[in-house]
Amino acid sequence: MELIEAIKSRRSIRKYKTTAVADEAVKFVLDAARWAPSWKNNQCWRFIVVRDSDIKAKLAGTLIKVERGDKIVDNPSIEAVMSAPVVIVACAELGKSGYNRGEIATDKGDWVMFDVALAVQNLMLAAHSLGLGTVPLGLFDAKKAASILNIPDGSCVVEMTPLGYPDQEPTAGRRKELSEIVFYDVYGRR
Repeated sequence: MELIEAIKSRRSIRKYKTTAVADEAVKFVLDAARWAPSWKNNQCWRFIVVRDSDIKAKLAGTLIKVERGDKIVDNPSIEAVMSAPVVIVACAELGKSGYNRGEIATDKGDWVMFDVALAVQNLMLAAHSLGLGTVPLGLFDAKKAASILNIPDGSCVVEMTPLGYPDQEPTAGRRKELSEIVFYDVYGRR
């Protein structure tokens, strides 16, 4: 699959088949993640591969309810976390990304979100190239997830994604035109 085709055709998958995901496929997507760029090449990310159904159910319990119109409902990704054969939890070592000589180096603070997002994007594109589905999940109680997974002090849970064979074919959402998001030389100049 060509890179631009993978970028344009990847979709967020929330329904998965029960078909097992081979260890080689999991290693392939994790290897793609480790090749992502990071602040000073610190590679602050750490990944937990969860296959245990009890742990997946506990992680699903950390997902936060969402608004649907005028109602508050269960997060639609609960079933994805519970039913996907694998859930990959992306963690980060704190105090490395975004630092220079031990001090925060930018007004953005710790860059773990940025660095982990780059790695997870690689992971998701690699998964898609194998015919696997993913969905980036961030609306969950990260501290509770960290407790479930025994994350040590100095590290945190950033994101998680189910990984498995899609049992749906979602369509692409509308993408803004370049003319809506690109400026030249200064903000606002089209």
